[in-house]
Amino acid sequence: MRLIRPTEFEGEDAWDAFDIEKIPNATVRLHWTDQPYIWHVNDGPEIFVLLDGKVDMHVREDGQEKILPLSPGDIFHAEAGDEHKAVPITPARILVIETEGSI
Repeated sequence: MRLIRPTEFEGEDAWDAFDIEKIPNATVRLHWTDQPYIWHVNDGPEIFVLLDGKVDMHVREDGQEKILPLSPGDIFHAEAGDEHKAVPITPARILVIETEGSI
């Protein structure tokens, strides 16, 4: 898992790109929430882009729980098998790109 802060990316040339993930059969959804999601593990990768609000992303790695605070513009990337749960601190709008059928 990783947290990507777009403001920290700077290319060497105009339109340089930072590849985050390739997802076959992906869905792209805009979510609104003011309630936590459940702990879950996706079947495939997930890209979680916080557009508005504040969210704490709870993650479990090696039996340890960590909290990654997200601000608007931050990108959370989870690979298949990464356990995580989004907990909004304020109402939030989130762009989620994931394998079709993921929870």
